[in-house]
Amino acid sequence: MILVNPFALISLCCLALLPLSGSVTGAAVATSQCRCLFGDACWPSASAFSKLAKQVSQPLLRPLPPASPCYPASDPSGNCDAVHKLWTDASWRANQSGAMQGANFETFVFKNDTTSACFMNTSLDIPCTQGSVPVVGVDARTDADVQAAVQFVAAHNLRLVVKSTGHDLSGRSTARGSFIIWTHNMKNITFHDSFTPTGAPKSETHDHAITLGAGVQWQDAYEAVNAKNRVLVGGLSAGGTVGAASGWILGGGHSILSPSFGLGVDNVLEFTMISSNGTRFVANAHRNADLFFALRGGGGGTYGVVTSVTYQTHPNLPLIASVLSVSTNSSTPTAALQKLFTDLIRISPNLSDAGWAGFASIAPEPSTGALGMSALHILLNGTMDRANDTIDPLFTSARSLAASTPDGLSVQTAITTPVDSFFTWFMNFFPQTSDSGTSGALGSWLLPRDVVEQDPDRVAETLIPLTGLTVMVSGGAVSRVNPGAMGVNPAWRKALLHTIFATGWAEGTPNDIINELVDGVKQNMTTLRALAPKSGAYFNEASLFEPNPQQTFFGSNKDKLKAIKHRFDPIGLFVVREGIGSDDWDGNLVCRVA
Repeated sequence: MILVNPFALISLCCLALLPLSGSVTGAAVATSQCRCLFGDACWPSASAFSKLAKQVSQPLLRPLPPASPCYPASDPSGNCDAVHKLWTDASWRANQSGAMQGANFETFVFKNDTTSACFMNTSLDIPCTQGSVPVVGVDARTDADVQAAVQFVAAHNLRLVVKSTGHDLSGRSTARGSFIIWTHNMKNITFHDSFTPTGAPKSETHDHAITLGAGVQWQDAYEAVNAKNRVLVGGLSAGGTVGAASGWILGGGHSILSPSFGLGVDNVLEFTMISSNGTRFVANAHRNADLFFALRGGGGGTYGVVTSVTYQTHPNLPLIASVLSVSTNSSTPTAALQKLFTDLIRISPNLSDAGWAGFASIAPEPSTGALGMSALHILLNGTMDRANDTIDPLFTSARSLAASTPDGLSVQTAITTPVDSFFTWFMNFFPQTSDSGTSGALGSWLLPRDVVEQDPDRVAETLIPLTGLTVMVSGGAVSRVNPGAMGVNPAWRKALLHTIFATGWAEGTPNDIINELVDGVKQNMTTLRALAPKSGAYFNEASLFEPNPQQTFFGSNKDKLKAIKHRFDPIGLFVVREGIGSDDWDGNLVCRVA
């Protein structure tokens, strides 16, 4: 059972009555070396918050944990049935300033191993408390809202987080006792028949560009470009709920379209950003080029608040879709499944060369626990003959293994089919069932092409034991960009595969059990790194336990990125876990250590 420290936590029953000015709750009073948190004596007064409220377009936010309507359990304060029904719905979570897509990031564990949380399962008999959910913030709709918020936070030395949708696999957009700038409602979309970046010569034009506000999500962005018969390099998630102009792009922006058109950052024409002193910057190849370098993959929540991104779009080409689905009768990898997965790894270079992009996952069937493998791939502007020639070795392997080992492997689906557009594929082939609201930890590593080609058996043997494994094909256009052209991890330019694995736990799981699961992630990461020690990982989808995170996520760009950060954020207002500059702060990113 999780123990709760009643003296350190704020009971949810009183949250609605909490003044915006806090009283001391036993936490250390903030100094110039430490951020001011809710409950510290330095916390701004009610009059200071009233003044801020007059400067912004919307009422100040009072974020609450998403399960709060279910408390008190004896007389719920809201619609608890809706909470249970929508708990895993990504859109429901994205529309709440206090919710994260990963529920464990809404909790907070103290040094004495007690936990502040608000669990959906009221039968755990654990008080609902604020956890790591921010206590106050601004619902930004304009650049002016962001400027007012940033200036207020800087003046009062507050712990700041910036969030759009909460699709944050590292919990970087929430923090206990913090102030939040919520950009979720910055929904402007502007399509440009011809776009000239600020400061560029008039002769430089980019046809069919699109500018997205920081709160636009991929579903809306895809619909907007599809209406213009165009396509945009973007992320994949159930319902398209990932933000299209926030953390995804700032971390690099991997996409199933990346092998054809590059990473998200390879397609950016211009950013707008508010810095820590409230200045609005435009960043592109001609104006603030160093900031443009950093924002293209140097990490979200690090340099300022990005309020818009302008992208190059591409022709809306037809594609060939490939779907493979196999099952086993075992909760551990069978010899047949291992052989099929090894064959997939072995032919991955050929698939990449032929223009295929996609991913494969090995995971248990929820009702039985039996392992299966699914693979979704697309080939843009290809022919059926070319598609079948290159994907058939994988299908043939699956069918042969199923025929020779009927008890070890069964083929459910093995098809290729033409699709008229990426948008049609996304709406009809990509799984739309959301699994948000769960708790877990993950690890990942970028595997260079030469590693895969030289020893595919070792790669497959290392990967297949990892739980919740997903392998994504990269390469192609991603590899044709100069590794030093922008802030994104140079390891992307040599990577053929982006490998991810995860572990999970139920809410209310004791901390010692969670720590054991996390230790397993750390051990698996040691094995995975050994495949390519000089490579790195994708900042947006990676372990939070990297021994050298700056090198892992930014490689040879790390020193340049830190210098750029110091220029645009000299007071260190923007800091996220394992991001550039985080090594100057303690583990909770509250007090400076350097």
